[in-house]
Amino acid sequence: MKMDLEVSEPIDFSSGDHVYLVRKAAGDEGIPPKSGQPYKSSPSTGQRQTQGNPHPKSGERSGTYVVQISDESTPDESSTDVTNPFSSATVRRAFIRKVFLLLSFQLITTGAIVSIFIFWNDLRSWVLKNAWFTYALFPAFFVVLFLLACCGDLRRRVPANYILLGVFTLLQGLLLGTVSVFYNAEEVFWATGATALVTLALTLFALQTKWDFTLLNGVLFVLLFVLLLYGILLIFVRAYWLHLLYAGLGTVIFSLYLVMDVQLMVGGRHHHSDLDPEEYVFAALNIYLDIINLFLFVLQLIGLAR
Repeated sequence: MKMDLEVSEPIDFSSGDHVYLVRKAAGDEGIPPKSGQPYKSSPSTGQRQTQGNPHPKSGERSGTYVVQISDESTPDESSTDVTNPFSSATVRRAFIRKVFLLLSFQLITTGAIVSIFIFWNDLRSWVLKNAWFTYALFPAFFVVLFLLACCGDLRRRVPANYILLGVFTLLQGLLLGTVSVFYNAEEVFWATGATALVTLALTLFALQTKWDFTLLNGVLFVLLFVLLLYGILLIFVRAYWLHLLYAGLGTVIFSLYLVMDVQLMVGGRHHHSDLDPEEYVFAALNIYLDIINLFLFVLQLIGLAR
């Protein structure tokens, strides 16, 4: 919308004269200007008719100002993404609550299964004598992991997502149990306590730090690929220091992954926080895998140190 406002004298906008321009545009010409302000109103309609000059000449419009009023929003208003599913704090809190409840269920279930393998001596001896049991778990484990990671519609569908997550947690607990039989109970307890403390410290750090670890997604993927190649190399090379370095590198990488996944879950000011509110199973799975891998590498470090 544009309005042509005619004034006969220069107007100082810093002194508030623009108020009278707006009033004049609205037809409120009877309101006098503030005292001391050089302002003249144009002749009234009746005077113009008696003088026979209803329209001013083109040469007399040197003091005309054009004020354009736009309906566009301000930059702050336009920066608000109303389509963001996490724009409501209630939705974000409900999402975080679901993730932590699922994660707690997974960790408790895994801890119970590992405890059975540690304290049941007959089962411990049977696993040590039957290596095929461990290898038989891997195909089922990776199939369920593939379904949860790659089938987005399936992991959002209730109750299929809860069933798959429960089966995955059961298989992961069995795999951890078969690994724990190669360590004594004291080493497993030390590794569990150290992992719990590290997880709590890193979670608090991720929640309050101003550093955005979500930007490290590509870097961490490259480091994870290097760690995988390093692990394949250690199958053929038996060296104590190489294994110790491998365990230390894995601990650092999955510590960073844990911080990044926590920041992805809480969202907010972080660069990458594009999780859907229905992806609570996927978020819980990511953090759960970070903690489990962190536990395995800490357990290796303790075992090598002893």
